[in-house]
Amino acid sequence: MDEMEEGKQKFLELVKGIDAAVQVVIPVTPSNSMFLISLTKGPNRKFITLPEDDIIDLPLEASILAKVTKTVNDAIAAL
Repeated sequence: MDEMEEGKQKFLELVKGIDAAVQVVIPVTPSNSMFLISLTKGPNRKFITLPEDDIIDLPLEASILAKVTKTVNDAIAAL
């Protein structure tokens, strides 16, 4: 598994840990070094953007994990 796939897997685990009912769609490749990620719960959908580097560093760096966790928490709370 490459760095990008490990990061995407960690992101999915993070979302499921916060709310298992949320469905996640992560694009296969970034656009302009950014991922536009869809979070859906029931009829509600929220989009968040994350830099490609944050996805790659997610499994390795606690500061990135903390930042992404806050972003995901805020997005899920808005669903």
